[in-house]
Amino acid sequence: MPKARPRTLTPAEIIERLDALYGIPPWRPHGDAMTELVLTLLSQNTSDRNSGRAFARLLERYPTWDEVLAASTAEIQDAIAIGGLAPTKAPRLKALVAEVAARRRGFDLSNLEELPLDEAKAWLRELPGVGPKTAACVLLFALGRPALPVDTHVYRVARRLGLIPPKMPADQAHAALEAQLTPEQMYPFHIALIKHGRRLCDAQRPRCEACPLLEGCPEGQIRVAGRGAPLGDGAPA
Repeated sequence: MPKARPRTLTPAEIIERLDALYGIPPWRPHGDAMTELVLTLLSQNTSDRNSGRAFARLLERYPTWDEVLAASTAEIQDAIAIGGLAPTKAPRLKALVAEVAARRRGFDLSNLEELPLDEAKAWLRELPGVGPKTAACVLLFALGRPALPVDTHVYRVARRLGLIPPKMPADQAHAALEAQLTPEQMYPFHIALIKHGRRLCDAQRPRCEACPLLEGCPEGQIRVAGRGAPLGDGAPA
């Protein structure tokens, strides 16, 4: 008789167990919405350390967004080269800053605080280089609005836990996971799954035996039993 599928842990159980392991994450807003927008664009497909260095170098050379707007793409590329993928990110950043300036006649994004959440997401996603993860980062970290950024760690852990289907694309995972969370759970869930993905639920060598979520993790139980093929990793845009 086949073994019963493990029960799915609730978001509240996941947060509680991971908070017990890693500590309760304090609320840490990252700055204003425009800052978060640019920083998140620079963080795409690179480490936090490198993207932070690229952002610092950009603002060191161009202290205001108007100065970034006036700079050439080549100059921006040189400024952010330390972060990696500068030939791709520089034109995106240039186009992003120009589009915000044109639509807002400046760089104040406080309009996103008043718009209905779906409209705020749509407004951001119309900007060059902005996908669902970047939009959610701006809304959650800069404005404290209930949006869930799904980065590669959140995506991987959520699939392994069976919270989303194994083949669900990353851009669809945002809405699917948000629907399972209360507004108050968005931030702690996001932070907890990132910590877990970095420390225990590694892409290639997850430490399933030490995981407090193993009871409700279908892939973890397969791995521990030593049978079946693992899910691959994914990288949301």
